[in-house]
Amino acid sequence: MSEKIIGFAQRYRKQLLIAFDVVVVTLSYMVPWVLIQGRTSFSEYNSLLVASCFFFVACYEIVYGLMGMYDSLWRYAEIVEFFRLCLASAIAVAIFVIGTTAVWYTERRVPISVYFLSALFASSLTLYSRLTYRMYRNTKLEKRPKSRRRVLLVGAGDAASTLLHEFSKNPSPDMNIICCVDDAPEKVGRSIMGVEIMGTTDDIPEVVDRCVIETILIAIPTLDEDAKKRILSVCNKTKCNVRILPDIVKLIADGKDLLSRVRDVKVEDVLGRDIIELSNISSALVKDKVVMVTGGGGSIGSELCRQIAACAPKQLVIVDIYENSAYSVQQELVRKYGQALNLEVRIASVRDSKKVDALFNWFRPDVVFHAAAHKHVPLMEDSPEEAVKNNVFGTYNVAMAAEKYGVSRFVLISTDKAVNPTNVMGATKRLCEMIVQALAQKSKTSFVAVRFGNVLGSNGSVIPLFKEQIASGGPVTVTHPDIVRYFMTIPEAVSLLMEAGAMGHGGDIFVLDMGKAVRILDLAENLIKLSGFIPYRDIEIKFTGLRPGEKLFEELLMDEEGLRQTDNRKIFVGSPLKLNKDTFFDHLKTLKEIAYSNNSENLVQALIDLVPTFNHQDHHYDSQG
Repeated sequence: MSEKIIGFAQRYRKQLLIAFDVVVVTLSYMVPWVLIQGRTSFSEYNSLLVASCFFFVACYEIVYGLMGMYDSLWRYAEIVEFFRLCLASAIAVAIFVIGTTAVWYTERRVPISVYFLSALFASSLTLYSRLTYRMYRNTKLEKRPKSRRRVLLVGAGDAASTLLHEFSKNPSPDMNIICCVDDAPEKVGRSIMGVEIMGTTDDIPEVVDRCVIETILIAIPTLDEDAKKRILSVCNKTKCNVRILPDIVKLIADGKDLLSRVRDVKVEDVLGRDIIELSNISSALVKDKVVMVTGGGGSIGSELCRQIAACAPKQLVIVDIYENSAYSVQQELVRKYGQALNLEVRIASVRDSKKVDALFNWFRPDVVFHAAAHKHVPLMEDSPEEAVKNNVFGTYNVAMAAEKYGVSRFVLISTDKAVNPTNVMGATKRLCEMIVQALAQKSKTSFVAVRFGNVLGSNGSVIPLFKEQIASGGPVTVTHPDIVRYFMTIPEAVSLLMEAGAMGHGGDIFVLDMGKAVRILDLAENLIKLSGFIPYRDIEIKFTGLRPGEKLFEELLMDEEGLRQTDNRKIFVGSPLKLNKDTFFDHLKTLKEIAYSNNSENLVQALIDLVPTFNHQDHHYDSQG
């Protein structure tokens, strides 16, 4: 019952305040008459009393309304609001005095003491009532449960209205919506479901400080990426936790509860990456086909398996050396698809050529996505022979088996670090590209490679590391203040990867549009702010220096490859390099012998000889690896 009363009071706040003032001002005018006459009978003053009382109340209400006394949130009132109220009272009294003098000059005049006392009572009571309310609200807020956070709502449209209706029916134990902002000028100063619209999105920092906001909830699901980034950049000027309301239409389609789907802002929102829908050409690549994914338990490999499973393959074969990740994605797909998906999982290393051959002989895949690789740059600098064994010869084993067993399409997942590599990992991935380009020259299998940069949230990426560091209180470690990287989301990368794989011809190297380069320092600062902290004050940022083999800037295409756009504006293709297949594979045999001798220094020199663009930084290696 009390909740209904509170909801009614919030909904009709302005009307109730006007009614309260009418009563207070009327009593303020009546009481002086009682005091000066010493009696409650006003028979001799009937006409004058009634008319002048009505005029007195009208003066106050009209002036209060014009001066915005019913538009302020009095629970947050500062000295300026009280000064405006005193000024409004003075103006109202002046109008009343002038008006009564001009209108009732032939009748018995209103006593001067009534002017004075009624003005004093009306001004004092309206002022003290608001001051008392403010003190009461502040005392009540101080005693509120710590878990109930003060929320600023961004947006006053349909989504906000739906959310507020949901709150009125099912009050949230976690959030208390205090006020609202909206960029529509005609909405500012008004209210929605009893919640005051206190400004535009540019006013967010000011409103946050004024109303002691702890959480900002963005309730505009239809925002385009540019507008979302702009609003988030304004929110980043505060230390509030920022959350986003998802698309209402999707919620209705899903049949999910609205409040349960309010989510935290992700770094993807700040970077503004588009959502990519899986195209028909991608679906056709794997539909009713036997598809094998090596490294299927990894961040890219597991998302590949999810998207492939959604396209109804004849069979999906997951190959991974790490049993925990393979088991995890297996259970996820079994829960989602059950018997509808023909799923096989095999624990195997791509280094083992005999095991790889046996898997291909047994399953006879039509399409292979090769995602298995060592990718941590600093670790591969310290163990270059392991990078060569796994990346280069793991790719070689899988690619040779694909050719032997007539796989129609082989897709290598490559990296921007293969471009003019400065580290061992990048050089090995460039060699992987060269392997598929060499095999593509005379093979019926269509060998292609897809090259892209960092993916958000992948194993070993900076995002999970930053989040862990923030959660532990810092410091957040950044290698260099000027280091930049390209980023895309895992689902986006995989969707484009599948489409590029479907459209490729033998030997093509596809390059995905990674958007604009992002400064890692900006990324760290944004994550700290989105976590509700202030960089350099609450969470320190520490610069650790570039790691071995690390570049300030990543490149996506080699100069000699050229570049042309495909039908998809986010996918480009480089021209295949001309390689001497026989000579190249002879050099690979020598590289393999050196790798398995575990002589790191000779191995790096052999990589330099095989990859002309490899510009390796000086590094001292122990011959024991």
